[in-house]
Amino acid sequence: MTDTDTARYADWLRIAVEEARTGLAEGGIPIGAALIGRDGSVLGRGHNRRVQDGDPSVHGETAAFRAAGRQRSYAGTTMVTTLSPCWYCSGLVRQFGISRVVIGEARTFHGGHDWLAEHGVEVVLLDDAECVALMTDFIAAHPSLWNEDIGEEDEA
Repeated sequence: MTDTDTARYADWLRIAVEEARTGLAEGGIPIGAALIGRDGSVLGRGHNRRVQDGDPSVHGETAAFRAAGRQRSYAGTTMVTTLSPCWYCSGLVRQFGISRVVIGEARTFHGGHDWLAEHGVEVVLLDDAECVALMTDFIAAHPSLWNEDIGEEDEA
């Protein structure tokens, strides 16, 4: 990865982080995403809204994908997300042929990004400290909500 790539990915990640912070401010889970076009333009952006909308299917990646609207092709596009994509969102990336996933962090949740890489999707893991802190703080403050979101039973 070149310095230019690193700077570009960091810029795109800032968009996803803004979305994550918006979701948190709304009382939701701080996961944000953006779908970036082949030319580097933002096609769509969004954040996890399953709490706000009462809809378990509105993850950050699906919100960004929906905001992008129909595209003739997703080849050459990049999904940027603050957190490693879950299996649902990993399936979306594969189903529509999104070429690259840029991930803010995978420490708090290791989703399907290894599987994506095994199936030809370029995966860039940035291990961004701000993304780690967002999720670590959220999980500590709201363990029940976090466990609900990732489909684990709450032991409390």
